[in-house]
Amino acid sequence: MKEKYYITTAIAYTSAKPHIGNTYEIVLADAIARFKRFKGYDVYFQTGTDEHGEKIALKAKEKGVTPQEYCDNISREIKNIWDIMNTTYDRFVRTTDAHHEEVVQHIFDKLYQQGDIYLGKYEGLYCVPCESFFTESQLINGKCPDCGRDVTPRSEEAYFFKMSKYQKQLEEYIENHPEFIQPEARKNEMLNNFIRPGLLDLCVSRTSFEWGIKVPMNPKHVVYVWLDALTNYITNIGYDVDSQTEEFQKYWPADLHLIGKDIIRFHTIYWPIFLMALNLPLPKKVFGHPWLLMSNDKMSKSRGNVMYADDLVKIYGVDAIRYYVLHEIPFANDGNITHELIIERVNSDLANILGNLVNRTISMVRKYFDGVITNKNVCEDIDADLEKMISQLDENVTKYMDRLEIGNAIDVIFDLLRRSNKYIDETTPWTLAKEEKRDRLETVLYHLLESIRISAIYLESFLPDTSKEILRQINQSVKVCKYVGDLEYHVLEPKILFERIDSEKAQKILKGEL
Repeated sequence: MKEKYYITTAIAYTSAKPHIGNTYEIVLADAIARFKRFKGYDVYFQTGTDEHGEKIALKAKEKGVTPQEYCDNISREIKNIWDIMNTTYDRFVRTTDAHHEEVVQHIFDKLYQQGDIYLGKYEGLYCVPCESFFTESQLINGKCPDCGRDVTPRSEEAYFFKMSKYQKQLEEYIENHPEFIQPEARKNEMLNNFIRPGLLDLCVSRTSFEWGIKVPMNPKHVVYVWLDALTNYITNIGYDVDSQTEEFQKYWPADLHLIGKDIIRFHTIYWPIFLMALNLPLPKKVFGHPWLLMSNDKMSKSRGNVMYADDLVKIYGVDAIRYYVLHEIPFANDGNITHELIIERVNSDLANILGNLVNRTISMVRKYFDGVITNKNVCEDIDADLEKMISQLDENVTKYMDRLEIGNAIDVIFDLLRRSNKYIDETTPWTLAKEEKRDRLETVLYHLLESIRISAIYLESFLPDTSKEILRQINQSVKVCKYVGDLEYHVLEPKILFERIDSEKAQKILKGEL
């Protein structure tokens, strides 16, 4: 039996087309899911769309369509972008799915019947874009503390969840499970800024709009966003209050909820407490990833500083954009994206370090040995150094992937590629050919092909199409992840993996002409 690994992204809100900052999350999750499959796990990878709420109803009204029609269009667009980015999710869920809506009603009813939910009245300051109530003290300069927009006073009948009932239990759980919230700074923020000062009861229904799941015992109410959206992680794998499928029993608890740092409060306070009330185990880890900024500023359509993944792919290709967002965003700090930075990475890393190594090596194998070589074992000390680096790749990549330090995992692979380029300069195959040291030359080229083969295997998690193309060009299907000394290579004609972006093309990109 394979060990299971259940990974989720946050479900994307269907208010608008996702920009590259939103798209980063699905690519990050895909890289982790691919790597876990490669390591032999039974992976279940879930993503999807969050489709209810006042904001959606208002957007639909502006467009002159029903909320369902609006959600259908945006959800389709989101799924299309996820597919363009070559992500391997197992299930794309929607909160308007009939099964999800039914189970959410069952959950609401169960929590009400056991006394965790009660009917009351809400008076507070409301932010429509965030669909959140705030107290006066929570505002920043009189504005919403999450998005900085205006808030308006509102009062309405609402159902509330007794958060304080579970506060101590949650606090103890977080303190006793240091791996639960990552990075650690986010854990400290949740404990010190939100939990320890005291949890207020949470509004879990609304009456001021109708686009949502009806509260079963009081249909003039709709279930408020977080009790609806967060439960997607269990409703779609077979949870119901009176029964659980084999799929649910197999995959829950989730191994990783991958979310943006701006919604970590909901995933590490509200969600665990809902699960405690349902007597279910908590997810093993919640990782609040940093943001991808544009020119060091948060992306926003109103600011006019938004990039979209499908537009970028048309210019640079899928794997170039996957490489950029995975490599350039640190574990705990925000990353930055501009066309200038993408061009620099394409030219320096993808075209020069990776593409040039593969092209040079295959060309030499074809030139000197008609494309067919074996290992003649005419070795020198420098070969042992490269072999050692090759053989340590699995341990080093796995170490960083287990820590969710994806950029560092990619760096380890590119360190081997850099070392291989240096190995060419040190061994000078062209000189060996002139001196007719054919066995030594064949040994050198064999070592380069082994470095390329193993690098390509590990690149599959990050650059899947490029990995496949490299393995096709070196015509090798052996997936052993360490140096192998007795293979026979029959390489094919080399093809450019990544074209360098010259200054003329770069100028067209920067002017928006491409």
